[in-house]
Amino acid sequence: MRTMRVATTLLVLFACLQLPHAYADSTIRLKDLSRPKDERPNALVGYGLVTGLAGTGDNPGNKLTSQTISNLLQNMGVDVPQEALRSRNVAAVMIVASLPRYSQSGDLLDVNVTSMGDARSLVGGTLLLTPLKGPDGRIYALAQGALSVGGYKYDLNGNVVQKNHPTAGNVPNGATVERSAGDSSYAANGSVEYVLFEPDLTTVERIVSRINAERPGTASVIDPGRYRVDIPMESRPKPFDFLARLETLSVTPDQRARVVVNERTGTVVSGGDVRVSQTTISHGDLIVAITTTYNVSQPYALFGDLETDSVRTQVVPETRIDVTERDPVAVNLPTDSTVAELVAALNRVKASSRDIITVLQALKTAGALRAELVIQ
Repeated sequence: MRTMRVATTLLVLFACLQLPHAYADSTIRLKDLSRPKDERPNALVGYGLVTGLAGTGDNPGNKLTSQTISNLLQNMGVDVPQEALRSRNVAAVMIVASLPRYSQSGDLLDVNVTSMGDARSLVGGTLLLTPLKGPDGRIYALAQGALSVGGYKYDLNGNVVQKNHPTAGNVPNGATVERSAGDSSYAANGSVEYVLFEPDLTTVERIVSRINAERPGTASVIDPGRYRVDIPMESRPKPFDFLARLETLSVTPDQRARVVVNERTGTVVSGGDVRVSQTTISHGDLIVAITTTYNVSQPYALFGDLETDSVRTQVVPETRIDVTERDPVAVNLPTDSTVAELVAALNRVKASSRDIITVLQALKTAGALRAELVIQ
């Protein structure tokens, strides 16, 4: 028996969070709204080997891994031909890390390790000493240590049991910084440029106005995502004291009306004061159920036991179609209703998560949803 069920609907939700209206009146520190332009992390990358695997490493025929092992052994004074290496306890990996701007020699960094070859699992492996380089080709850190893998994979005779991704892991505090990526030019010219985490013209104007209210003529707007702070002459001998005080100032950022929809999980999150115009929504279901039963026909020959090619067993399908149509339900929303009120109304008519997402998309198309709709 084969059953196919098709349901067509008009509405949507799985989880919908409406941020409180009071959030728009809250103040946030400048430190949480922006950062100095030069205060950014630096990407590091390296190539190395993971050893100690229990037969789950790269295939012995993998030339990349065998050549790397041969080169490593030669550097240690052991001359082994590449074709003589047959171990599956080693895997070639890539290592990535993030170097903070003002990290110093001796600081520890977390590193992520991913397989490059055909290794089945990195569980139980140890990363050998690997230099990590920046975009300029210089070595900034050295990484090594035991891997922590949040998954596993075991297979035998075609049976496979797997959890998460066993070919990727990390080494907590596995890299030691050897060279700092920062410099001493911070505020050297008497000014610092700041970058907003979320560019917004209204927010940057409020920030500049707040700083100038504290120290007139100190800040100026560059563009919706940046502003500059000029350090007064009397504060330049100790610029960090002045900048640290500015970071504690608070402003009320402008909140853009936005609704974020995740179609994979059915999650809807509305931020800011999101409003919906006066709207009428009609919701109905049409359910089509198709059931197929396969019957076996076993006919008898006309002449006793006489066998003939024209008489044979036949499978005959029998199909039944049932159509159920539910009465449509209308949802009326008054003017300036919130997304939370919309979701509550849809829940009362037992709308599904996918239904609510579809309704939000339709409202945006109709111009009734006064917010930016972001679909992930």
